[in-house]
Amino acid sequence: MFILAILPILVILLLMVGFRWGASRAGGAGYLTAFLVAWIWFGINPETLSYAHAKAVFLILDVLLIIWTAFLLFRVVDEAGGIQILSKSLPYLTADKGMQALIIGWIFASFLQGVGGFGVPVAVIAPILIGLGFSPLSAVVIPSLGHSWAVTFGSLGASFNAMMAATGLDWQVLASPAAIFLGIAGICVGFAAAFAAGGWKTIRRLALPILIIGVVMSTAQYLTVTLGLWNIGGLIGGTAGLLIGIPLAWVYKGKTKSSEKLDWKPLLISLSGYGVLVVLTLVIQLVLPLNGFLSQVQFGFDFPATRTLAGYIVPAGPGRQITIFRHAGMILLVSSAAAYLFFKSAGWYKNGALSRILATTGKRVISSSVGITSIVMMAVIMQHAGMTDTLARGFSTSLGWFYPALSPWIGALGAVMTGSNANSNLVFSALQLRTAELLGLPAAIILAAQTTGGALGSVVAPTKIIVGASTAGLEGREGDILRKLLPAICVLLLIVSIMTMIGIILL
Repeated sequence: MFILAILPILVILLLMVGFRWGASRAGGAGYLTAFLVAWIWFGINPETLSYAHAKAVFLILDVLLIIWTAFLLFRVVDEAGGIQILSKSLPYLTADKGMQALIIGWIFASFLQGVGGFGVPVAVIAPILIGLGFSPLSAVVIPSLGHSWAVTFGSLGASFNAMMAATGLDWQVLASPAAIFLGIAGICVGFAAAFAAGGWKTIRRLALPILIIGVVMSTAQYLTVTLGLWNIGGLIGGTAGLLIGIPLAWVYKGKTKSSEKLDWKPLLISLSGYGVLVVLTLVIQLVLPLNGFLSQVQFGFDFPATRTLAGYIVPAGPGRQITIFRHAGMILLVSSAAAYLFFKSAGWYKNGALSRILATTGKRVISSSVGITSIVMMAVIMQHAGMTDTLARGFSTSLGWFYPALSPWIGALGAVMTGSNANSNLVFSALQLRTAELLGLPAAIILAAQTTGGALGSVVAPTKIIVGASTAGLEGREGDILRKLLPAICVLLLIVSIMTMIGIILL
């Protein structure tokens, strides 16, 4: 039964890695496989199937609302030229190649991941680094590594929200250990980006600024998410990195022409859209009367207990509850509208800007939305049929005490095969949670390893590598990028495995 239970996951892996299918097509095949296996071998009945699909709808909406509006905000800023201004401004800070890699390929990449995601960091940064004299291969590898630690709390927290949706656990349980794991990974990522830029010589020369920047970004993200502001954790971490990285860049300035001066006014205006998001999020989360007022309207249902023909029972309980006016998607939507009006009043838009923003947003998110929908449906069917429980029992029996060391690798595998950490969390978080329960392990630590592994593994997903290759003129050389990235990612995953084992021992 274990082989049958894991079959939908294997189908997705085979189609995406072996046949290079996209997440939308492979997810559909995985869903169909899960449906048939659950029906024929696990005895799921029509009533249980209907409730499973109904629950999945709320999970899907919860995740997609953030993904849609996060990319909408990015396009609002991008259409105004804000991203281009950011890209042109940062290289003026320093002529030191190593510091350029850190400021642009690590800090700025983390900032972009915090506000956009969807492969944006590599797509934006690779051409900048090439223009600064980096080789095309290094120009892709550096931001690929640099933004990885910010994936979970980046994209306005879409991946973290997916993990909460899949497990039913609140941010109070999951945020702190996830932020600690990702923070340590973030410091390691800084060293990895420096190595990719100039080898051990660059690491030795810039070890101090790497440590300072890494600690500041990680601490800022930790404090943000543990205050309940997890949807702007990556954004605040990246912003803190820019604030500390700019003065450090002046220290390691290198030889620059005197005419190279940074124009701060357009730079600050371009950041205003995200400033609106930060202020709005802080006000809603920290002003308790307002928070309580906005929390009154919720969308969701209580579901009865279900039982398969094989006897597997899912207890009665509420499905995913969506607090409409306090939802991160609503905050992002309001922030997008405010930023649009601001840029429009400043005269930064050309004619037809709104239609272009909406058209490109819809075009960009539709494929990922289809993939997420099918993958969530698959995961919920597996959970209600008892397939997830079967996998968890198989892993707990065969791996036992060694399981924690493998948990980040499972997260990474999910990200590679589905193209994103959000999808990995949707597919594997419930499995990791159930396995942790069976083994008597602290679930929060295992899930921290899951999402950290998924964040790191997502950078070697075929879809992201293709995006990086296309913007750096490396079409047809995706294999070279993968070979360069894979050793670094494996070392980082090994470090996360060690952290997981230490965390289990200490707790």
